[in-house]
Amino acid sequence: MILEKGQTILFQGDSVTDCGRSRENDQDLGRGYAMMIAARLTAERPDLGLHFINRGISGNRSGDLVERWQEDCLDIKPDWVSIMIGINDTWRRYDQNNPTSTETYGENLQCLFQMTSAAGIGLIVIEPFFLPYPEDRRTWHVDLDPKVAALRELAYTYAARYIPLGGLMHAASQLLPYAVWAADGVHPTPAGHALICQAFLDAVSR
Repeated sequence: MILEKGQTILFQGDSVTDCGRSRENDQDLGRGYAMMIAARLTAERPDLGLHFINRGISGNRSGDLVERWQEDCLDIKPDWVSIMIGINDTWRRYDQNNPTSTETYGENLQCLFQMTSAAGIGLIVIEPFFLPYPEDRRTWHVDLDPKVAALRELAYTYAARYIPLGGLMHAASQLLPYAVWAADGVHPTPAGHALICQAFLDAVSR
């Protein structure tokens, strides 16, 4: 396991990470994968005495993370930060005609990764994803796929662990329908969050 005794893990991202967390109570990790990961690691490795913080914010895009990275990551001084960001960079193209180019997304992620690495913070990257449900989501590959390709290139250089969540979600959807994992194709159900949790635990344990 790459995690060590007494370390702090920070979860960062958009609504998938936020998942209803309290803004007044740092002990509240929301109702999603961040909470599940903390619960599993605490129960299974109590000897590590790990600490967990969730600073995901619903609606955020990659540029929003850049703007708040000093306060919501570097000033916290975690040992590890888990980042899952990018689906809103794609979604806003389709629901608000407000796109983020692949070039801009890549520049934003490189900035985040560089700042994080320079601060000596370990980086765990979770790939943004969507499932083609409802049907209109199918066209989103045109926008998201190049962004994921850029993310993978950067993660190769900077990340300690990379979780290819898009592939894992699609693999799970071969067993049960899309809506079992993400009811609107974007926001995971409890089963979807559990899948992310297990993928995270597998990634940090190898």
